[in-house]
Parts: sequence; C-alpha cells; structure tokens
Amino acid sequence: MTNNEKIAVSVQNLEKKFGDFTAVNKINFAVNEGEIFGFLGPNGAGKSTTIRMLCGIFTPTSGNGTVGGYDIIKEQHKIKQHIGYMSQKFSLYDDLTVEENVDFYSGIYGLAREERKERKAEAIRLAELEDFKTQLTKTLPGGWKQRLALGCALLHRPKILFLDEPTSGVDPITRNNFWAIIKKLAGMGVTIFVTTHYMDEAERCDRMVLIYKGTIIAMGTPLEMKTKFMQHDVLEIVISDGQEWIDKLLKLEVVKEAALFGTNIHAIVYDAKKAIPEITKFLRQEGEKAVDIKKIMPSLEDVFVSAIEDYDEKDNKPKKD
Repeated sequence: MTNNEKIAVSVQNLEKKFGDFTAVNKINFAVNEGEIFGFLGPNGAGKSTTIRMLCGIFTPTSGNGTVGGYDIIKEQHKIKQHIGYMSQKFSLYDDLTVEENVDFYSGIYGLAREERKERKAEAIRLAELEDFKTQLTKTLPGGWKQRLALGCALLHRPKILFLDEPTSGVDPITRNNFWAIIKKLAGMGVTIFVTTHYMDEAERCDRMVLIYKGTIIAMGTPLEMKTKFMQHDVLEIVISDGQEWIDKLLKLEVVKEAALFGTNIHAIVYDAKKAIPEITKFLRQEGEKAVDIKKIMPSLEDVFVSAIEDYDEKDNKPKKD
C-alpha cells in the first residue's frame, strides 16, 4: 500500500463470541478506498458475522475497527448512514412495483425530497428497468431483481458497498454483467467489500482474504494467493475417465490431494519433480497409456482447498505441554 492510498475499512483483533463459540477469532485486515476486496470462506467460516459487525448490526466482543472513518462500536448509527448493503436475498419487497421499491428505500435512507427524483431515475437506469417501472417485483427474473437491489443499495451514493454473495442463484451471463457494474463503481472510487463462493469472481477482486473457522488463514492479491500461500505443487493430469482415478491416486504417498477440475485432475503433491515420474509409472502399470502430466499455476480453488487442509492438519496436531 502506498502513502497515497486511504483506508476505507480497518479492523484490529476483531472478535465475536456467542457464548462459548468463537465465530470470529481476533482478525486483522484493512481495505483501501476504491478497492474490490473479496471475503471468502466456506459456510460457517465467519463471513456474515464479520460483515454484520462492520455494518453496525453486531457489536464485537473485543477488538476494534473503523468503516469510512467511523468507529464500529461507538458510531454504528453513522456507519449505517454511509454504507450500502446488498444480500443474496436482495432485500426487495415482491408485492411492490419496481419504482415503489425504489421509493421505499429512498425513505429508508432519508433522502431529501429534492434528491429523490434524480436518485430514483439513477437507480432504475442502473437496473436497466426504465420500461418496467410499474411491474411487480415478484414477476422480475432473478438477474433483474439483482440489478434493482443494487440500484436501491446505491440510492444514497455510499462510498462503501457491502455485497453478501450478491450473485448467488443467477446465471453466468448475468453474473458477468453484474461484475462489469462492480468494476465501474470501483473505478468511480466506491469501495466494494464482497463475499462470494465463485472462484471466477474471486479472480476479479483486487485483494482478498480466506477466512476459516473464524480465523484469517490467507490474504493477498489473486496472484499472491497462488504463489505465496500455496505450499505444495499442483499437477494437471489429462486422462480419460478422471473421476475413476482420483481414489487410486490418493493412495500414492507423493499425492496430498486430488480432485476433478473440469475433465482433468488437479493433484496437489509435495514435490512435482518426484511426483510426475511416479504418477506416470503408476498409471502406465495400471494400463493407462495416454497420460499427460504437467506442473501448473494453481487455481484459487486449489489454493483454498490446500490452505484449509493445512490449517486442519495443524489444528489437529497434539499440543505440546
């Protein structure tokens, strides 16, 4: 980070407990203004709990942080006034029309009467629903609802936008169009904080963290995640009927993990130089002659699987007295 970059979101030792359960375990990170920051992790990892603390819905058990310069403990009301939020459920009212939903959120955000007409037109234009303003929201396709929800979240022109799995359940073309809007917003200086399960979306983030069991276990750019945080080599094995070979490959000592990736196999190995000849020999002994194996740059999915496996291995090791 350069001295010219300003911090939009910052947390230090942020923790949230529910009774004896630690949902978020003393995490630290900072998000720059205008950055697309990915917050990634499996279900139950602590993503939603973290977002709710940042949005002023949950009060942290310990630690501190700021959003847009406002304290997440002492100034929760101010934070809510200066952020946008969109969830995977879109938070729309199905029994209202498109423009009635926009009018409702204009009131929620406390927009002055003279601002509402311009902002309303802006939101409907962003959603590309100018010709459907009087249509009931429940009749809209999922992708249209998604754009409308985003338009509503931006009515008060927030500088920080929280998106909680915003493309869940929509088709790939709609997801791609949605991300084009996200990129445009970031180019205008809006900070985007997004959770997603889609690895192609994670690739579009400027930086990201991987959170697991309430703990941040990796953080960096997509390239840094694939290089700095990948402790093992990844092999691509081009082979017919890949699914049938996975269990057999996992029995080899040189193979740590193996999974189907498209029609090929991605094998995480301890040492590519040792593993390639051994896997090749094994497959040929098993009667598979057409074998193509090469070391590749890991995908983000490879990195995440490996990082989680490594964390679990360390977590399950007996503790020394």
